[in-house]
Amino acid sequence: MECRVTWTDHMTFVAETGSGHNVTMDGPPDLGGRNLGPRPMEMMLAGAGGCSAFDVVLILQRGRHPVSGCEVVLKAERAETDPKVFTKLHLHYIVTGNQLKREAVERAVTLSKDKYCSATAMLGATAEISWDLELRQSEAAPAA
Repeated sequence: MECRVTWTDHMTFVAETGSGHNVTMDGPPDLGGRNLGPRPMEMMLAGAGGCSAFDVVLILQRGRHPVSGCEVVLKAERAETDPKVFTKLHLHYIVTGNQLKREAVERAVTLSKDKYCSATAMLGATAEISWDLELRQSEAAPAA
């Protein structure tokens, strides 16, 4: 896996991923940025949420569970001194489906956390990680 991060101007950086996608990151105005993109630590938080949500959806789909939506709302706390690593990370999963079984979704989240999600595994070296789950019922498709 590769990534190239290039400083463009002010405190703006563009990351070009190995898969050919670009992401602009920027700092806040008080540090010379222009707020043109997320902060690098926000990208780490988003990466953790994306990695875990990817796992949860894939596990549920492979188990033929009727998942139709998945959101992860993340809240993190950081150390007060440099390096300001994450010290606490909470993932709130909102999973939608037609009569999804809570046990199946809990299993998917647990497998992501304990086995598959590389991002949360790395962040877990400095952060206490917790999670909770909200199940939402989707409307059944009308009969044809």
